[in-house]
Amino acid sequence: MTTESTSVPSSTRAAATVDQAPGVGSLGRPRGPAADRVALPPPRPAPAPPFVAALVAADCAAVLAAALLLGEEQRDAALLLQLTAGVAALNACAGLYRPGAIASVLDEFPVLAGRAAIAWCAAAALLAAQSPERVIGLSTLAAAYGTHLLLVCGCRGAVHHRRAGVARARPRAALIVGPPQAAQRLAATLARHPRYGVRPVGVVATQQDIPQPASAGPALPVLRSTEEIHRAVVRGGVREVVFLPGEEQADLVALFEHYGCAGWRVGETGGRAGAASMSQHLWGHACRRLDTPRGRRGRLPKRALDVTVAALALLATAPLLLLCASAVRLSDGPGVLFRQERVGQDGRLFTLLKFRTLRPADDEEAATRWSVAHDERVSGVGGFLRRTSLDELPQLWNVLRGDMSLVGPRPERPYFVAQFSRSHAGYAARHRMPVGLTGLAQVHGLRGDTSIEDRCRFDNHYIDHWSLWQDVCILLRTAASLIRPAGS
Repeated sequence: MTTESTSVPSSTRAAATVDQAPGVGSLGRPRGPAADRVALPPPRPAPAPPFVAALVAADCAAVLAAALLLGEEQRDAALLLQLTAGVAALNACAGLYRPGAIASVLDEFPVLAGRAAIAWCAAAALLAAQSPERVIGLSTLAAAYGTHLLLVCGCRGAVHHRRAGVARARPRAALIVGPPQAAQRLAATLARHPRYGVRPVGVVATQQDIPQPASAGPALPVLRSTEEIHRAVVRGGVREVVFLPGEEQADLVALFEHYGCAGWRVGETGGRAGAASMSQHLWGHACRRLDTPRGRRGRLPKRALDVTVAALALLATAPLLLLCASAVRLSDGPGVLFRQERVGQDGRLFTLLKFRTLRPADDEEAATRWSVAHDERVSGVGGFLRRTSLDELPQLWNVLRGDMSLVGPRPERPYFVAQFSRSHAGYAARHRMPVGLTGLAQVHGLRGDTSIEDRCRFDNHYIDHWSLWQDVCILLRTAASLIRPAGS
């Protein structure tokens, strides 16, 4: 956890002072694309694929049509709701609504048949348990199930056919990320086969000075700086990014997520097959959508936990907050709260609140000097608040406002975010997730003047493996550490 002032941390002092020009350069080490991440425009949310609603509607329509085969006394609103909700939920869990390459009904058929059988049998069993006189006969159940399968395959086939036609007529602009030679070959292949709906418009080079093959067709522009990527995405309307094997570096993935671009990995073999794995390819190149970071998928439950715990904690600690504020006022004079601009999720800036523990000479010093332990300007009250982490309590209001989360990477000042993004691979990728009051790095003792590289590694590991239960565990470990505080 950082405080108001002092010098650059010892572990990064030399690196942070190097003035590296932002730019992609050689992306073998992911430095440049996110080096000026904070200066990027507000993030652009990825649009919801329109075909998802059509697939859900097709599944529900098939259920409702098949239910017409049931008797009048069996076909009630409760049964229809159970069937439609059950089929939609099971298909969603199987990934049948997940964006991907254009699927085939034949590939989906085993999964559709299995989920439909579970939904119909479960609904029939519940109906029989509630009203034995309304039990669905075996022949009627089989007829309704068969009709459902026939209709759902026909409806889904029509949706997939329509989607393929739209993709062919209006291909989506895409960037290819990887070594220029291999990326140009893949771009030429996709240009020859418009059926996949991908229109390459540029190559993001991860290696330099590699000659382009003469037979690769018209060469696409090679992008080697953040500014060039920005122009290609904004002016060219890029919505897809195709990563060659091993090129999905955290900084690049985070940069394109910032723009709302869908990411794909091609060319890798092996791994677990999906529900429609045979059709998931780009002219024979294995194709898989890069998963959204788990923290983004769990945004709603994470926010619910934040609001609930922060509100209860503010109520419970109100007397303690008043006591701390009074102590700071009596010890250090006016100005109980310390306000400072920090970098939040997706590079958004917000004002962080803390109890004041020392007084920097001016605002510039507070924004550009690092905090260390045993600062001589820290008063007795300030030192106690730091050692017990009570100076962080006002940040519960930041959590309640939505500026922060209870658990996540600790927020840093814009000046240091720019410095560390240049000198530490993956640092900017920490901003994929809401910043937090505590985090995985902090419960492992990485607070104050400790290694930025280690903190960055822990933060990205937390984001990549996020779960709500892990948030609860980190909160419990943080509460336990307050019993034996070590200061910050």
